Amino acid sequence: MDSVPDFVVAIPARHGSTRLPGKPLLPIAGVPMIVHVARRALHAGAREVIVATDDQRIIDALAGSGVDAVLTRADHASGSDRLAELAALRDWDAATIVVNLQGDEPLAPASGIRAVARALAASTCPMATLATPVQSAHELFDPNCVKLVRDAANRALYFSRAPLPWPRDAFAANRDELPVGIPFLRHIGIYAYRAGFLGTLASLPRTPLEIAESLEQLRALEHGHAIVVAIAPEPFPAGVDTAEDLARVEQILARARQ
Repeated sequence: MDSVPDFVVAIPARHGSTRLPGKPLLPIAGVPMIVHVARRALHAGAREVIVATDDQRIIDALAGSGVDAVLTRADHASGSDRLAELAALRDWDAATIVVNLQGDEPLAPASGIRAVARALAASTCPMATLATPVQSAHELFDPNCVKLVRDAANRALYFSRAPLPWPRDAFAANRDELPVGIPFLRHIGIYAYRAGFLGTLASLPRTPLEIAESLEQLRALEHGHAIVVAIAPEPFPAGVDTAEDLARVEQILARARQ
């Protein structure tokens, strides 16, 4: 097993949610979701785990969990913007590896958290993320499944909600099955940054492709910043966006306790 670098996990947690108001505080097996996420981060071996939130109720929910929490501004447009404020408040060294674990990922595997930190440590890129093979044509054509392509050095070339890449001849004949031998990859929304890059990223203006695809990571690429992409070492379950997702996670955790 490769060595794991020193890293911190920062969890942005916004109370407001269009589909699930108060999402970080929703109970799963009687425990607020944000506590489940924090436990995953602790299990991954981070030097420090800290939640950056806009609501005192989330801080209160974490009391006694072993995880620190900091109140940040309510007007941040994205999780990375919130973490840029956190990095400044914490005064982390510019080289510190900061893993951005979303506050709605109560099933995030520890191996994936470590893998994204390891990918950044082994790269000269300021930012890293994970991917996993696309499993079906349905998944490839689903706009809620973000796809990516990467270069020979495993740096991201592009992210898209559209099928990517597009095997012209194969899809002209059949779009119901994935052609063999083409590296279709689904993006997993966990990131690692050098702490010094968080401020840079937050200061960049939004870009046309970012706006068109509604994918924040395209801002970094459009401004010329490289993102290294590693393959997740094990399945990375989807996060919680809907009430149905919440019920699914509840069932998974209930089975795990049996």
